[in-house]
Amino acid sequence: MALSSYAPRLRTAVVLCGTGTAGPYHAGVLRALNEAGIKVDVVAAHGVGAIGALSAAVDSGGHLWADAGPWTTPRATRAYRWRRALRVAVGALGLACLLLLSPLLAVVAATALYAGGMLASLVSLPSIAERLLNTYTQVLTSLFDPPILPTVVPRLVVLALVGMVAVLVVSAWQARKGQRSRRRTRGLFWWHLLGHPLDPAEPEGLAVDALWQITRGSSGPASPCDEMGRRYVELVSENFGQPGFREVLLAIHDIDARRDVVVGLVAPSWHTAFAQRRVGAGPREAESVDVAAGAEAERALVVDALIAGLRLPVASVPHEVTFPVNSYWQGETHRWCDRPELVGRLIDEVARIGVEQVVLVTPAPPAAQPHDMRATPGDFRHRMGETVRSVETAAFQEAWAAAAHRFSGVFAIRPDHNPVGPFDFSGVYDESSDRVRSLAELVRQGYDDAYRQFIEPVVATGERIE
Repeated sequence: MALSSYAPRLRTAVVLCGTGTAGPYHAGVLRALNEAGIKVDVVAAHGVGAIGALSAAVDSGGHLWADAGPWTTPRATRAYRWRRALRVAVGALGLACLLLLSPLLAVVAATALYAGGMLASLVSLPSIAERLLNTYTQVLTSLFDPPILPTVVPRLVVLALVGMVAVLVVSAWQARKGQRSRRRTRGLFWWHLLGHPLDPAEPEGLAVDALWQITRGSSGPASPCDEMGRRYVELVSENFGQPGFREVLLAIHDIDARRDVVVGLVAPSWHTAFAQRRVGAGPREAESVDVAAGAEAERALVVDALIAGLRLPVASVPHEVTFPVNSYWQGETHRWCDRPELVGRLIDEVARIGVEQVVLVTPAPPAAQPHDMRATPGDFRHRMGETVRSVETAAFQEAWAAAAHRFSGVFAIRPDHNPVGPFDFSGVYDESSDRVRSLAELVRQGYDDAYRQFIEPVVATGERIE
């Protein structure tokens, strides 16, 4: 949509959407917007876009797209791996299966020796034939006299299986011990052992470290959430209206409240608008937190929203958040996670605080066309990535259509083709171009798409956002 009449002070918002590997694409887009000198008043995000929004709000996004940035480090390749307990348990199960097959493998090896001896005798190599047949006899003798296979192998199999169960039990006990909430849990015992399959430790560690680079002082924080949240809110609140500082909206999903929650850091002139109750949505305090105008204890929720945005529904354990006692939830501990459809909620929230034009950013390419089928992934991570990408594409398209009727200008930055799925942090083979695509290339793609789809056709034509 082109701008028919442009006012220099139109409030502009950038909405970052996406899960997992969306972070590198966001970084490339933010770099392009920063180089073009485009004035952005509000940065809104959900999922992994939260770290991009928090960085862009204080004009510190440079570390995200740097060559040594968080998305190009070896740590990024460990993002959303299988939980360590599951990896060890699968290894123990594989060892047990190998031990069970060891008698068959031993017999196959002995048979190969016998066949080799017979073949050597047929081609008149008596010394080699004798040596192979003697080895064959020694192998069978050593396996069954003393009875190694009938006695030792079953014991090793049982030991491997016991070790597998022990690892799962210890992991479940540690997870339960680390929970803030002590609520009763339902379900059969083995479901507690399996737990949530994907480990969010990375990219959570990358995101928290990136935020700490923005807020750190002369000493390290005693409590990351409390200290980083307080420092970040103070940094932004004290500089509202200064060049490079922007308002922030982060959206997450509260599983226990069955609501989407928006954590906002808005300028004082928009506190009243942000606090207004939505039609049919219940109390505003139940679905929003204004950390700039709220209590001191609520400022830590900025970091909680960042961490929760990296927790996937079902696949990873939700992030537990304890509300202040004097808040609407009166000290309850709730579970927060991301939801791929949160872009629609962000569109509604930025409209509430006076945004008049919006730039939507997603790494999800447009919906498929005929003859655009791909091979179906077989493993759990890639099946989930395929589903998440599909949901994100549909949600983005719906939000784009809804935003067209609410803002004077709506622009979208998205790739025409992006084979990198939400969990392809080690890169992926692209069948269309017959090569491997990396996260570093995804950063460059976001940069190029921002220029090609937004800066050159909009800014360079005189419809300047400033």
